[in-house]
Amino acid sequence: MAAAPVTGIHLVHVGGEREGRWRSTVVADPRETPGTAPSSLRRMDATKVRIGLLGCGTVGSALIDLLGAEAVTIERRTGLRLEVTRVVVRDLTKPRAVALGPDVFTTDAADVVADPDVDVIVEVMGGVDPARELIHEALKRGKPVITANKELLANVGYDLFAAAEAAGVDLLFEAAVAGGIPLIRPVRESLLGEPIFRVMGIVNGTTNYILTRMTEAGASYGDALAEAQALGYAEADPTADVEGHDAGAKIAILAGIAFGVRISAPDVHLEGISGITADDIAYASSKQYVVKLLAIAERSTLPLDADPYTAAHATAPISVRVHPVMLPMTHPLASVRESFNAVFVQGGAVGDLMFYGRGAGGGPTASALLGDVIDAATNISKGTSGSLGVLGEATIRPVDELESEYYIRLEVVDRPGVLAAVAGVFGEHGVSIRSMEQEGLGDEARLIFITHEAFERDVAATLHDLRNLDVVDRVGSVMRVIGSR
Repeated sequence: MAAAPVTGIHLVHVGGEREGRWRSTVVADPRETPGTAPSSLRRMDATKVRIGLLGCGTVGSALIDLLGAEAVTIERRTGLRLEVTRVVVRDLTKPRAVALGPDVFTTDAADVVADPDVDVIVEVMGGVDPARELIHEALKRGKPVITANKELLANVGYDLFAAAEAAGVDLLFEAAVAGGIPLIRPVRESLLGEPIFRVMGIVNGTTNYILTRMTEAGASYGDALAEAQALGYAEADPTADVEGHDAGAKIAILAGIAFGVRISAPDVHLEGISGITADDIAYASSKQYVVKLLAIAERSTLPLDADPYTAAHATAPISVRVHPVMLPMTHPLASVRESFNAVFVQGGAVGDLMFYGRGAGGGPTASALLGDVIDAATNISKGTSGSLGVLGEATIRPVDELESEYYIRLEVVDRPGVLAAVAGVFGEHGVSIRSMEQEGLGDEARLIFITHEAFERDVAATLHDLRNLDVVDRVGSVMRVIGSR
C-alpha cells in the first residue's frame, strides 16, 4: 500500500552547515484541488442559526439590511450562517424595503417565540409588555434573546437575567445603552475585576443635540427642540428624552453592570433640560463652561475620594442620577456635540476611559444587535452561554446627601437691601457663596450665584426659603457645577 502524502508545515534547513538557517514551508497534499486551502486548514461546514425578529421598525429593518450585507463575511469568519426566518410586525399590509419574502412576516409574536425552527430571538418592539412575557417564554424554551429594550431592562431586567441564568442561555443587550458604542461588553467582561468608582456620560442624543444648538447657534430651547424634531432626533412628544427618563433607564442598566448590583429605574434621580434658557447657556460659555445633561453613577464612601480598593468602598452606597450640569470646556465630555454619545468610566486601576460614538439610529443600533447575535449564535454552536454573575443588593445613597457646587439664577426686585436679604438665606442654611453677578432688568435685577460645595439638602432648603422671600420674583435655573476646582 502506498504511503499517504506528507502534508503540513515543515522546517527546512537552507544554506551551508555553518551559516545556514531554518525556514518554514507548507507542503500541500497533492490530492487537494489546486487553489484551495489544505483540508486541515479549511473551516468546518457552516452552522445555520435561524433568527426570529420581534419588530421591524427603523432598527429591525436596519438589522435585516446589515445582516444581509455582511452574511458572507460573518460565515467566512465564524462558520455561522445567520438567517432571519420569521419577523413580527403590527401591520402585514405596510410596504417594507427589506429583502425578505412576504411569508416571513407575521403578526403572531407568540408563534414566533414557540417556533421550533427559530433558534434566537431578537426583540426590538420596545415597551415593557408584551416584550417581558415573550422574552420569558423564549428563555424558558432555551432560546437566547438579544434586546435593545432599555425600558424593559431598567424596570424588570433582573427577573429576566435570573430566567436566562436558570435556563442556561444568553440574554444580551449591548444595543440597550448608547446605541452602537461598544460599552456593555467591555464593562461586563473586560472591567469585571476593575474597582470602578464612577460612570458618567452623555447617553441621550436628543438632549445633546438641543444643548449643542443652544450653545453654538444661540437658539432658544423651543427652537432647538423644534429643529431636533424636524431632523427626526426628537419624538413628537419629547418628554422621555428632555426630562431625563431615557437617560435614567440607561444609567440604571449601566450602573448595575458596573457595580455588580441590582439597580432599577426608580432608583435614579431625574432632572431634565426643559428649564434651561439661552441666558444660562450664555453665562456658562462666558465662564468657559458648557451645559450638558449627564447620567452619573458613583460608588464611594464618605468622603468621595476614599480609596477604591478598600472593602468599605466595595459595599458603599451608590448614587445614580440624571441632571444638567455646567462642565468645564476642558473636560473630555465637553466636546461631545450634537447627537453623539460618550461615557466616561473611572476606575482605581485603569484610571479614566471614554467610550464615544453614535448613541442612536438604525445603523448604529443594528450594529450592536448584530454583535450580540453573533455572540449568542457562537455560544449555541459551542453549547455554552454567558452570565452576568451574582448581582448583589444595592444601597442607594439619597440625593440629598450628595455634595456639589451650584449655579443658581434669581430674578429679584431692584431696591436697596435685596442682596443682603438673599445672602442671609444662603447663610442660614450653611451654603457658602463663591461668586455673585448682578444684571439690571429695569425694575428688576438678575442675580447669578455660584456656590462652594454644599449638600443637596441644604441647597434645597435655601431654594425653598428664597421662593418665599418677598423680594424674590422667581427662582430660575439651578444646575450643579462639575470640576471647577
